[in-house]
Amino acid sequence: MVLWVVFAFMTAAAIIAVCWPLVRGPRKVAGGSDLLVYKDQLQEIDRDRANGLIGESEAEAARLEVSRRLLAAANTSAATIAPAESGLRVVKRRRIAIVAAVVVLSLGAPGLYVALGSPNIPGEPAFARVENPEGQQSIAGLVSQVEARLARNPNDGMGWEVIAPVYLRLGRFDDAVQARKKSLQLNGESATREADLGEAEAAAADGIVTADAHAAFERAVALDAHEAKARYFLGLAAEQDGRAQDAASIWRSLLAEAPSGAPWATFVREALARVTGAPAAQAGPTASDVAAAANMSEQGRRDMIRGMVARLADRLRGNGADVDGWLRLVRAYTVLGDRDKAKSAAADARRALADHPEELRRIDDLLKALGLSG
Repeated sequence: MVLWVVFAFMTAAAIIAVCWPLVRGPRKVAGGSDLLVYKDQLQEIDRDRANGLIGESEAEAARLEVSRRLLAAANTSAATIAPAESGLRVVKRRRIAIVAAVVVLSLGAPGLYVALGSPNIPGEPAFARVENPEGQQSIAGLVSQVEARLARNPNDGMGWEVIAPVYLRLGRFDDAVQARKKSLQLNGESATREADLGEAEAAAADGIVTADAHAAFERAVALDAHEAKARYFLGLAAEQDGRAQDAASIWRSLLAEAPSGAPWATFVREALARVTGAPAAQAGPTASDVAAAANMSEQGRRDMIRGMVARLADRLRGNGADVDGWLRLVRAYTVLGDRDKAKSAAADARRALADHPEELRRIDDLLKALGLSG
């Protein structure tokens, strides 16, 4: 507190030093004394003329010069009488303004900082700020900041949307559920938000799709029949209820509609393999596999690639619902120059995916891109 008082006095002193010239009153103008001098000079001229010291012409010229100066001094004296009083009023107003500025700046600035700043937070050395810059704060610290903001503004829908997945990753599942509910309430209903709520509720129940979670996933699918997360968990719910066939059907349909390169397709395949007892789908030859064969002989490289392609073809004969596998097989045959086998694989894919027009379209698009259509 003493430091703030010192700062206030220093501020006041600086303001007074700057404003001091404005406080001084107007300087007095020499006017009255000049009038007396010029009158004495006129009398002296008359005495010199009477005593014969100067002629009439010299006396008249001297009188004219002194009279001119006398009139000028009289005008100056008259002009300064009125402004002198108004100047005193101006100085008085200046002094009042300066006193107000001293009070407002010296006391108002600390008061404003106390109201809007953080005077109770202890200082932090510069080295510590360099060691822990704001961009590298811990996740817990960032979460605390968001929580403090939400405590001040609980109707911040975007804030609840942002913090919910963070709670989920931190294992704070109950908090994630509440955040998802607040997001739905404030931001409005959507398939994604309903699926996210169901995911949080399942996580809070140790992975069990509870009745509340199941209801959330059903609402998500009702809003968007292609919501992948909700469909996966509905399949998981069927598996947990002992309905393996229903789970497999849900997941096969989900895989059949999966876009190329969908990041969740792998664990859906693993889940499908779990309920069907079939081995999980393995990926066919990739660009990295082909690049790794660059140091082999031409025959060795072609044999390696053909072996991987053959394994992929064998797998697809057992699980024809894997549209991504069919796409990889067609591309692989094309790279090997076996255009007839590529067309044959495409025909097999059409038969396996006959009930899935969207996947058939993907096969046809690939054939057009490779110049194999027609």
